[in-house]
Amino acid sequence: MRQTLFITLLFISCFYSCSDDDNALDPIPITDPETAPFITNRVICENGFADIYPCDGYDFMSRIDLATLNNSQGANDIWGWTDPTTGEEYALLGVREGTFFINVSNPEEPRIIGNLPTATVASAWRDIKVYQNYAFIVSEAEGHGMQVFDLTRLRNVPPDESPVFDADALYTEFGNAHNIVINETSSFAYAVGTTTFSGGPHIIDIQNPLNPTFAGGFGNADYTHDAQVVTYNGPDTDYTGREIYIGSNENEVVILDVTDKANVSQISAISYTNVGFTHQGWLTEDHQYFIANDELDESNLGFNTRTLLFDFTDLDNPFFFSTFTGPTLAIDHNLYIRDNELFLSNYTAGIRVANLSGIATGELFDTGSFDTFPSNNSTSFNGVWSLYPYFSSNNIIISDIQGGLFIIRKTGT
Repeated sequence: MRQTLFITLLFISCFYSCSDDDNALDPIPITDPETAPFITNRVICENGFADIYPCDGYDFMSRIDLATLNNSQGANDIWGWTDPTTGEEYALLGVREGTFFINVSNPEEPRIIGNLPTATVASAWRDIKVYQNYAFIVSEAEGHGMQVFDLTRLRNVPPDESPVFDADALYTEFGNAHNIVINETSSFAYAVGTTTFSGGPHIIDIQNPLNPTFAGGFGNADYTHDAQVVTYNGPDTDYTGREIYIGSNENEVVILDVTDKANVSQISAISYTNVGFTHQGWLTEDHQYFIANDELDESNLGFNTRTLLFDFTDLDNPFFFSTFTGPTLAIDHNLYIRDNELFLSNYTAGIRVANLSGIATGELFDTGSFDTFPSNNSTSFNGVWSLYPYFSSNNIIISDIQGGLFIIRKTGT
């Protein structure tokens, strides 16, 4: 099974990076190639469209394209930061060449503050998370390590400047990594998909963000593609207060107890039928359910977009119990949960939002959508990579591989 997955992922890797020039990726044009680099001023979603973008219940606030981002050759991950002193909101947008910091406090007029170049070479894969006022950035770029950047440096950049920043610290106990996960409650980061610990969690103490130190690891559950780590407060009282790691591990979901960094233990593992590639997932806020995506079941097995629902009431005995199926053949990617809503990235179909009130019976209900890739809804790796729905303003920031940064907001808010 792992050999098949390796061959499939090698194909995906070549889709993004196999060329005569590793820094080259031909952008796929959106429907309207004459669209200006900056699109500003709110466009209300009416009759199923906001400007050229199909929508349902979400307005188009603005967009910054790749040409404006120093002609970047492709966007990837995105995360957000709210300055606790000023209340300003920032998008932290990964691109092949590094990370851009964009003030989105005025969502109709976003401002590029500056960028942090990659630590080594360009890569289609970059991942960003935030702890306190620091960004932690990893990449599949060879020898990249983990960059640490003090986000408070963004406060005082003059309006007419857009500096190229240096990292404030660099952790080099691993080279490339596919993702970075942070439990802000415990002050530990988890790099996954590195060449250490068979790709399992590489644990880093970030209590002092500018001096990250190695804390442990676990390699007995194999490669983790992405993960979530929480201080557990769910229905299984055996684990209340424990630090729990949920890994999307290619062909299964693995649950670990990572409370003792020197003695990590596996609690359980759960798979499901018709596995393509177990990609990523997120716990509901009550920690009772885990919702995951499989990145290759649409292309390998011909499904419409399929989201997987797991019951985590008993962490020792989790089980798969239902699916939430989309209306298109688009491939699913990162998803996140805020309050009682599920926000899904569906590549060529854009983002989809669902209400979770019926999850106990395996039923989710569509509440909105916004398609940043209006050309088609095909089963291909184009369009939305990820989104961040956690700003108090309720603005949602989206990274689109070919389209750059999009900002949207629920109609009527």
